[in-house]
This record gives sequence, C-alpha cells and structure tokens, in this order.
Amino acid sequence: MMQINTSDSLNTATTGGKNLLGISLIAALAGFIFGFDTVVISGANLPIKELWHTSPWFHGFFIMSMALWGTVAGALLGGIPTQKYGRKKVLLWIGILFSISAIGSAMAQDPYTFSFFRFIGGLGIGVSSVAAPTYISEISTPKTRGRLGAMYQFNIVFGILIAFLSNYFLQGVGGNNDWRWMLGVMAIPSLIYTLMVFSIPESPRWLLSVKNNIKAAKIVMLRLGMADPDKEISAIHEAEKNALPITAMSIFSSRYRVVLWLAFFIAFFNQWSGINFILYYAPEILERAGLASKDSLGNSILIGLTNLIFTFIGLYFIDRAGRKTLLIAGSLGYILSLVMVAWAFYSGAGTNFLLIFLMLFIAAHAIGQGAVIWVFIAEIFPTKVRAAGQAFGASVHWVFAAVITLITPVFLDADDGIFKDNPWPIFLFFALMMALQLLWVLVKVPETKGVSLEELERKLIRQEK
Repeated sequence: MMQINTSDSLNTATTGGKNLLGISLIAALAGFIFGFDTVVISGANLPIKELWHTSPWFHGFFIMSMALWGTVAGALLGGIPTQKYGRKKVLLWIGILFSISAIGSAMAQDPYTFSFFRFIGGLGIGVSSVAAPTYISEISTPKTRGRLGAMYQFNIVFGILIAFLSNYFLQGVGGNNDWRWMLGVMAIPSLIYTLMVFSIPESPRWLLSVKNNIKAAKIVMLRLGMADPDKEISAIHEAEKNALPITAMSIFSSRYRVVLWLAFFIAFFNQWSGINFILYYAPEILERAGLASKDSLGNSILIGLTNLIFTFIGLYFIDRAGRKTLLIAGSLGYILSLVMVAWAFYSGAGTNFLLIFLMLFIAAHAIGQGAVIWVFIAEIFPTKVRAAGQAFGASVHWVFAAVITLITPVFLDADDGIFKDNPWPIFLFFALMMALQLLWVLVKVPETKGVSLEELERKLIRQEK
C-alpha cells in the first residue's frame, strides 16, 4: 500500500478542509441552474400562452411540463453513467445540456421546437439531481455532510430567486419576445459552471468501489482534508464485504427495502406539498388573487427571497437539530400555511393575507423538505448502489412534479379550469397530504445526522444471512 509522509499528510489535510468547501460548492452549482430553469418558465408562461394559443392540455404537457418529463428521463437514466463513467464526467455533461437547452429554447419558433429544447434542459436537471448530491455526499465528512449536501438545495433556491429577479427585470425587454431573453440568459451560468467542473476531482469512494484505484482515491482524500486516508479506505472496504454484485436490478433487492421506501416517500411527499405547483405558477396564482401582472412578478421575488433566507436557516440546523427534526418542523409549517392559503382563496381575504401565508409555506419548505431531501436520499444508500438509489428517489420526485405541472392548467385555467378563479380545494388537498407526511416522519424516518455513510449502511441495510 502506498506510504504517505505524516507531516505532508497533515499539511495537505489542513489545506484540504478549505478545498472541500470549494469543491462542494462547484458541484452544488448544478443546483443553481436546476433552480433557475425550474422557475424561469413562470415568466414565459403567460406570454407563450398568448403567442401560440394552444389548448390547456397542450400547454400543460408540452410548454410547462416538457422540461419535467425530460427531468424524469434524466433521473431514471442518470444513475447509469454516474456509476459507470464517474461523478465528475457526468457533472460536466450536465452543464453542456443546460447550455444547449437555454440557447435552443430562446430561439425556438414553434411550440414543438421549444418543447424539444426544454426537454434537453430537463435531462440536465434530472441527471444533476442524481450526480451532484451523490458526489457531495461521497466527498463529505459525517459532521459536514448535511451542510455540504444542503448546499445543492441552497443553490437551487438561489437559482429560483435569480430567475424571479431576471424575469422581473427582463419583462418588456424585446417587446413581445421578452420571454426569449428570460430563457436565453440561463446560458451564461451554464457555461461558467461547465468550465468550473474541470477543476474538481473524482469522488474517492467511486474510485475505490468501482475502479478499485486505491492510489488515486488516497490522493483525492488528502486533497479533501482527510488526515487518515488509510482508515477511511479500510472502513469503506469493510462496509463492502457484504455487498451484492452490481446488476441493473441490484437496487431492488429485498435488502434495500427500507431505504427504497424512505427514498420513495420523502420524494413523494416533497411534490405533494405543492411546492412546484406554487413555484411554476406563482405569478398566475397571485394574479388570481387580484394583483396586476407586474405586481405578481414583483411579489414572486419576495417568495424567492423568503426561500433563500430560510434555506440558510435549514443549512444551519441540518447538522445540529438533524434531518428528522427539520422535517417535523417543516410539516407543521406546511399544514398551517396551506390551510390558510386555502382559506384566503375561499373567503377572499385579500392579497396581503394570501402573500403572507404563501411565504410561510415557502419558509416551511426551505427549512424542512427543501433542506433535507437531497441530503437524505444520497446518504441512506450504500456506495455501490448510491447512484442507482439517488436515481430512484430523484425519478419518483420528478414523476410527481411532472404530473402536478401537467394537470395544473386544467384546474387553474381561468376559462375552462375545474376551480376557475378560486383554487382553494387544491391547497386544502396539499394540506391533507402534509398531515400524512407528518405522521410518516414521526413513525418511520430515522435520524442520520453525524453518522458515517458506512455506519448508516450497517443500520439501514439488511445483511445477508
């Protein structure tokens, strides 16, 4: 086994602590483009509806949710290249997909071309929701894994805020084509992110578990600030003794039943909170409450800013209070805010009342599900199937996100929608779903803060007899 000078190791480890934060931040920037792309369509929603005059079903499926169907495909398939070719190479290709999507959708001349390029961007989002959290969880320490993993979510909400701001300031630029500027500007951060990925190393756990390259893994561990790489390598090898041979269906072995259900339900409840429904249609929801178009875009910025502030709070507490505590707090906030939003629409309580509880909803999401989901899914699966497990959880998340976005125009459309101008039953339904989430968290969710990935594997994965 390769020998390393002790003093050099300590010096490298000290420097590595700083490297770890920077490397994690670069990987997490995939989340920025993810968040930007998720919300930028909200500013283009009404202009495109007026431009192409498509039916509510067509608008919902092709215009608004095509990126999400691409995200589903990317999440379902993203685990394969992430496991085979490595986390770094996949992160690089994510930036390329984002860049192509931004330029292509901004230049599209018909709804079909537009939908194609939105699909390409969705592929990038789906793969990023597999590769980035997987990568960050594998380079982190038990004490920092929550904070560093949640940086991906922080970048998502930062991207959301910037998208709201971008839409607001670009409104009216280019006349009727302002939506093209809203979508095309995403090419700038996409290209910057792509260039930055070249500077990060490959995941040391992938180098060990897939390539069995001990020398390369040890060098990366030192760069990341791990003072005793030999101990880390021994722990990883020990945890893999009972691992099954990797096949396409390994993840669905009965030994992974517990973590599969945990991943499924956290992703399921994440979307049935209504978060994407509110983010995608924030301007339209606020217009339904009586705000003018310019005011609705401006207040969307308040929603994005609230998301960012409370994500900071979630980052602070995720490794202190723990994942389960944050999910409980978030569930309670969800229930209260959604019930009051439903009441605001039902009673006509006024736009300020509605906006206050929409922001409370966003705060509850940012502290709870938003801060926890990508950290939790990435950390509960063993290294050999982590990419596949992350792909499973992400695909569940995006399938339900796409379904909700697809059916929304049918419920929300002012002329033909089932609830027309008063969508209060939708918010009440989401509140009931969050009551179910609270029950699930209290009964089934384990606490994972401060526990090494290898120890989590011993606790959550049924060992072969």
